[in-house]
Amino acid sequence: MIPKETVDQILDTARIEEVIGDFVTLKRRGSSFVACCPFHNEKTPSFHVTPSKGIYKCFGCGKAGSAVGFVMEYEHMTYPEALRYLARKYNIDVQEEEESAEQIAARQRSESLMAVSEFARQFFCDQLRSGEGRAVGYQYYRSRSIEDATIEKWSLGWAPSGKATLVEAARAAGYKDEYLVAAGLAIQQEDGTLIDKFRERVMFPIHSVSGRVIAYSGRTLRSDNPAKYVNSPETEIYIKSRNLLGIYFAKSEIARQDRCILVEGNVDVVMMHQMGITNVVASCGTSLTEEQVRLIKRFTENVTIMYDGDKAGLHAALRAIGLILKEGMAPRVVFLPDGDDPDSYSRKHTLEEIQEFIRTHEQDGIAFKTDLLLSEAGDDPLKKANLINEIADTVADIPDAIRRQVYIDTVARRFGIEADIIQDRVRKTREANRPKEIRSASGLGMTNNESGEASVIPNEASVSPYWQGSILEPSERELLGFILRFGCSPLQFESDSEFYDADGTQTVAEFIDAALSGDDIHFANPAYEATYQAYFQLYDQGMAQDGIVLALMNGEDRAVASVAADLCTEKYELTVHNFSDALTTTDSWLVNFVPRAILVYHDKRITVQQKELSRKLQQASPDQVLDLMNQLGRLNEIKKTLNIKLGRLKK
Repeated sequence: MIPKETVDQILDTARIEEVIGDFVTLKRRGSSFVACCPFHNEKTPSFHVTPSKGIYKCFGCGKAGSAVGFVMEYEHMTYPEALRYLARKYNIDVQEEEESAEQIAARQRSESLMAVSEFARQFFCDQLRSGEGRAVGYQYYRSRSIEDATIEKWSLGWAPSGKATLVEAARAAGYKDEYLVAAGLAIQQEDGTLIDKFRERVMFPIHSVSGRVIAYSGRTLRSDNPAKYVNSPETEIYIKSRNLLGIYFAKSEIARQDRCILVEGNVDVVMMHQMGITNVVASCGTSLTEEQVRLIKRFTENVTIMYDGDKAGLHAALRAIGLILKEGMAPRVVFLPDGDDPDSYSRKHTLEEIQEFIRTHEQDGIAFKTDLLLSEAGDDPLKKANLINEIADTVADIPDAIRRQVYIDTVARRFGIEADIIQDRVRKTREANRPKEIRSASGLGMTNNESGEASVIPNEASVSPYWQGSILEPSERELLGFILRFGCSPLQFESDSEFYDADGTQTVAEFIDAALSGDDIHFANPAYEATYQAYFQLYDQGMAQDGIVLALMNGEDRAVASVAADLCTEKYELTVHNFSDALTTTDSWLVNFVPRAILVYHDKRITVQQKELSRKLQQASPDQVLDLMNQLGRLNEIKKTLNIKLGRLKK
């Protein structure tokens, strides 16, 4: 662990224009710098670097952050790795905090496993260059049109036919038997002898995201061997469900293109990369897992599934669609012509032809699933009804409310039925899938404010997820923006204002927090809520506004850092705020607009509750209707009061 004092020194020393200037050609524009964004393709510069604030932001793709955040995003490093990179750049000595004996032992063991795995990589590569490997393994690669440069780049190799060839070489090099077994490279037999795990196979190393070899996949060339592929077992350095074949070589291009292509086979990945399509990965000989999908999500939310078109491939594609949708990502599917896989197709076509085929034949994941199941259902009405329910259940997995509603409308049109029917099925499915403790906390919480009027505070459980996402987000963003840009600014209300505080002047942050925390209101957007809480932890320590924001952007929580950077930067300074400054002061502008933003937020929360109550009324039993109508009436009165205060209605 890097000591806090060293972290602070690194962050204080790093100059954002110097750090980013190592990767991007920056051009000065006034007190800032601009460039074409390194995270997406563009011809007109929309990437801005502001040294005075220590932040960057692209107004094209929305990427934003600090110097350490840029290194993490561009180089795909972890937070500690990015800090060490900056330390090396500025010649700052990093003395890691003292480790416990257990930590030292675990780290040394992990390094030993990595070292023996790297030794095996070099051993398999050497074996490919002569003798049996040259005659058999190398000829296999060449027969599959794999070029020498690709063999070298991917460290493709050959495991010889001897029972203990690798074991003997590793022992001679000083590696212990226990590490060969623990790394999944050797097997200990009942009589205690050690034999190679991989024998007489072409070898495909599996790299970690950072590029270290952590496992292997070996393919037999013998037709009489039923085990076509043998893969490394799970070890202390390799967990199958969390790794993807090719991710190290593909990650930068995945991020640049904002799309990942997912294939099935080892050779498929290698050949697609050799062809020039380098945003391709495979799932290491296992069914796609949630952890693998989340790994892809670190670099993009768009995934194109390119599996074989046989029955097994179709089933795997349907399963992958569900996993990708659950992570809030966008799946698409493309199947190559009958009899082809990415490997064979790439050997028969040019790069341009393959790219054009993918572009013109890929299909939205849910549309693909709908067409496939429709073809199976035929004219059977019962099968068609089950199909509609299955598609609705798939839509229910989508966490983003807006995307979910778009799919609801699309599916309804596809089947020629009312969108409300699909919406109802989606709602029921989501309700059934919610945790029990959330489902049990139903109803609306009722409290009384200081004036004695009843107010309704919706629990997270009482608010439909669809309305949370689409209605509340803009107001939450506005309130959090006020906090991050003006949180420590005073709100000096006139003595005749209902918000006047005779005991002292509240800051913007204190005023907003009092308006929300009094009723235990939390933001529905998890990233906004995390940023809100992180801000007040630093605020309560007495930090100044600029210090709080910089600490948030430099922190290890990258979701918080991204929100902080995003809401603290504006493309144009001539906003409503600055227009108002031409007529009045910032202080008086805040006095007018902060309370209004809170009233608008409360109004939207009431709208959420009204929609939820209206939904419940449609399904209520006769003895529930009166109570629900009374609640709805109280909400209507509260909303009327809010609209009068907002000037939308007259008293």
